[in-house]
Amino acid sequence: MLRIVKIIVLLWMGTGTAFAAPLKPLDPELGGYPYGYAVHSYRFTSQNQPMQMAYVDVRPERPNGKNVLLLHGKNFNAAYWKTTIALLTSLGFRVIAPDQIGFGKSTKPGYYHYTFQQLALNTKGLLEQLGVEKTAVLGHSMGGMLATRFALMYPETTEKLVLLNPIGLEDWKLKVPYVPVDTWYGGELKKDYDAIRRYQQASYYDGKWKPEYDEWVNILAGWTLHEAYPKIAWNAALTYDMIFTQPVVYEFKALRVPTLLIIGTRDRTALGKNLVSDEVRATMGRYDRLGREVAAQIPHGELAEIEGIGHLPHIEAFERFRAALVPFLQR
Repeated sequence: MLRIVKIIVLLWMGTGTAFAAPLKPLDPELGGYPYGYAVHSYRFTSQNQPMQMAYVDVRPERPNGKNVLLLHGKNFNAAYWKTTIALLTSLGFRVIAPDQIGFGKSTKPGYYHYTFQQLALNTKGLLEQLGVEKTAVLGHSMGGMLATRFALMYPETTEKLVLLNPIGLEDWKLKVPYVPVDTWYGGELKKDYDAIRRYQQASYYDGKWKPEYDEWVNILAGWTLHEAYPKIAWNAALTYDMIFTQPVVYEFKALRVPTLLIIGTRDRTALGKNLVSDEVRATMGRYDRLGREVAAQIPHGELAEIEGIGHLPHIEAFERFRAALVPFLQR
């Protein structure tokens, strides 16, 4: 049964001014939700079923002949790249930003064997359809794990690699007990606006909050109000299992492309922190340490730390993100 639409009262942090914002149900493909750019569909067959991958493909007015592929994080979609796309196209880059299968406006299959290799293969198929032979790849959060896998599988396609607060800089299996898919699924079914915001505020922003962050909470919370939410939750559970069981941390040393890590050092994102002791939890998601450790492993690796910023530098501190990104891409 469709859940009753909630009215959430939000507080402007630091002002005490309250306002009411309606939280509306959102369907699995986010019908009617604007991304800021035209959304296209790449249709293909994968694992014996039809799929459609939503994507935006934005061409600059004055092309520089270069491309950038943007890969989103687990709790996000191509829409949160809007200001990044505007920046890159203003500099002459063509930008392609897909929603991976199971995310955003793309197909939410009833069954799918999620692997980073499969998602990389899907993405490579999209690029081939678009005629893109070479591109820089920028991945955030889970997208950083995918971007790493893509660069390892397709080094001839990957000109440069940018990892923006990627997860997977550590192997959580060494500290966290295994969580079966059914348990992840049960946790997803219990989520609502309050739970989603608490998680993002604690992990992504280290306890800080601004009203504009709500946009990325409201999409996930809107899904929880739709009658098809169990299918969305099931895909989310499957991708949690993918992230937890398929670490890339051991393969950074195999990267052969110029690589930049952009790290907001206040980030504390890590899977399974709620399943371990306080002592162990304090050692997880320490991006102020992880960025330096991983950058040292990458043969052509560079590190740009953004002090005092959390999991989403391109949302929290866009100008500082820009200052780190642009010189690397323009070399």
